[in-house]
Amino acid sequence: MENRENIQHKSVINWYPGHMEKARRQMQENLKLVDLVIELRDARAPLASANPLIERLIGEKKRLLVLTKKDMADPIVLDKWLAYFKTQGIYVLAVNAGHDDLKRLIPKVAKEICKDKLERAKARGIRKKVLRAMVCGIPNVGKSTFINAIVKKRVAKVENRPGVTRSLTWIKLDEDLELLDTPGVLWPKFEDQDAAKKLVLIGSIKDEVVNKDSVVDHALDILRVYYPDTLKERYHISVIDEDDRILLKDIAKAMNFYKSGDEVDILRTQDFILSDIRNDNLKAISLERPDE
Repeated sequence: MENRENIQHKSVINWYPGHMEKARRQMQENLKLVDLVIELRDARAPLASANPLIERLIGEKKRLLVLTKKDMADPIVLDKWLAYFKTQGIYVLAVNAGHDDLKRLIPKVAKEICKDKLERAKARGIRKKVLRAMVCGIPNVGKSTFINAIVKKRVAKVENRPGVTRSLTWIKLDEDLELLDTPGVLWPKFEDQDAAKKLVLIGSIKDEVVNKDSVVDHALDILRVYYPDTLKERYHISVIDEDDRILLKDIAKAMNFYKSGDEVDILRTQDFILSDIRNDNLKAISLERPDE
């Protein structure tokens, strides 16, 4: 963020549970079985929620980039992201799995992207080629909700915490398309500290991986710069202090978060802010922009 040039973060976060290495190997092995990779990212942080391992693994495979939770993102910023990815030659959609007709949309788009492959199969005398697509993304970008919305029933476990889906599952969508659901996969090191904080904010990595003070400070900086009215309205404050420590105390007082006597409860205030961001209580905010 432009207002944080004076803050330096030099540490590198290492966090790579064993089940994620196993999932990475499984994904690599199964890529040869699929025609299309459907990569899911969080619409609020499309770059931070991109896994560089996935980028390297899929190589030249055809790809559909799906920005999930579009209803939680700033619509003006989201439009800029869609335009940005299209200029990169990436086929991209923004979806709200709870409302969009994904059962109709995804097969239609998959066939459009794989049109050349389908035509070649037809030329070889294959009357009905079944497309296979791998659905992948980092934890908590909404893969299970996305898949359940496509098949119109609950086939994937949904939880708002990282590390729930841990097995590979083939799902027959219709006679033309099959989906391979994969576990959420992270990468071994987060060298971009701001990106790591955004991943904590959207719930893709656990709170304890990154210092909570720095994560909440990062959130306050975003709200201060881009959503000051939202910050004032939600937390009942009239003045937004430039010092994050003072701002936290002001919010704690306004929300009546006290430990005992006159001591404000900073930890409770931090948790409240984190919960607000993850549960969309601040309404349509984006954590990064393509023009930054």
